[in-house]
Amino acid sequence: MQLPLIALAMASFGIGTTEFVIMGLLPEVAADLNVSIPAAGLLVTGYALGVVIGAPIVAIITNSLPRKATLIGLASVFVLGNFLCAVAPDYWTLMGARVVTAFCHGAFFGIGAVVAANLVPPNQRASAIALMFAGLTLANVLGVPLGTALGQAMGWRATFWAVVLIGIAAVAGIALWVPKAIPHEGGNIVSEFAVLKRPQVLLAMGMSVLASASLFTVFTYIAPLLRDVTGLTPHSVTYVLLLFGVGITVGNFLGGRLADWRLMPSLMAIFTGLAAILVSLVFASPFATMMVTLVFVWGILVFAVVAPIQMRVVDSAVGAPNLASTLNQGAFNLGNASGAWIGGAVLTLGIGYAELPWVSAALAVGALGLCVASQALERRNGALVDEPDGEAATACENC
Repeated sequence: MQLPLIALAMASFGIGTTEFVIMGLLPEVAADLNVSIPAAGLLVTGYALGVVIGAPIVAIITNSLPRKATLIGLASVFVLGNFLCAVAPDYWTLMGARVVTAFCHGAFFGIGAVVAANLVPPNQRASAIALMFAGLTLANVLGVPLGTALGQAMGWRATFWAVVLIGIAAVAGIALWVPKAIPHEGGNIVSEFAVLKRPQVLLAMGMSVLASASLFTVFTYIAPLLRDVTGLTPHSVTYVLLLFGVGITVGNFLGGRLADWRLMPSLMAIFTGLAAILVSLVFASPFATMMVTLVFVWGILVFAVVAPIQMRVVDSAVGAPNLASTLNQGAFNLGNASGAWIGGAVLTLGIGYAELPWVSAALAVGALGLCVASQALERRNGALVDEPDGEAATACENC
């Protein structure tokens, strides 16, 4: 079942590239469209909000549709959105095109994660989700730097044309390799939203928000932190960010393996390690070698939680896994936006870049608290907890 997962990973690579590459092209976009760089920066915010808003809307629209046809349709919308970005004559057209592209983001990752889990044996489900999300991590390692270089050399529109080609290849891969017979029960969407009443689903989504907020509170301002506090040159910062991208790629696969082994204990251990690393960043920030090493480890841990949390949501949302998995992508992006806002608010209060990891560590501890609460609730209700063979836990309706 590797080819279907590769097709899904290809699409996630394109989606990840188009989401983040705009950050490296803000000066070019601003100059070409005659807007300020802060205004161009709102293209990032608009995309994130498009994911948050679009996830439930698209979940409702696609609820009764076959999974393969839905994935092909969402990938096609992605291609269309990037085509509109490439030909956008002005700022607001580009903003609208970004929002159109973002609408397919949450649903594709949400539904794709459930499909990936259904393509493999039960003890490999989290690893399959991690393989799909590998495209997103590789987008940070390869897609964003290469897309930025292409945009700087040939104009920012060239980057979006390249992403269009990636999207077309992904659509073809899904059409050729993903099987038609994918289990799916398209029930009443209104009744499926009742899944949000389940404490376990809400706890898992809360972990998603806090984990993502913990990342973006610092990562949004990682360049000035490394430059002004650690003393690295702009050129060196680029290499550190590349190393961070390698770290999140390693962490993605590590998280999948750990989740297939012992999901909740692994998740608690990762959050504990994440909080410890973030505290260490505070004290290591003046020392270049130590800081670079810790940034790499941070990248491993911060993305090692993604596949386990996604798997936790799917397992907890019995009867509505596609909806819950899609909404969880909105939760991650809500954390993205919240983390960037929290970091900015803290800096506005006069706290320095070096102290930002304290805030991120507190958010990671909050996520750990939700994880502990989820585990305690599961044990109290007598559910099976983290069977060694990776079988999904038997959850009651109120778990």
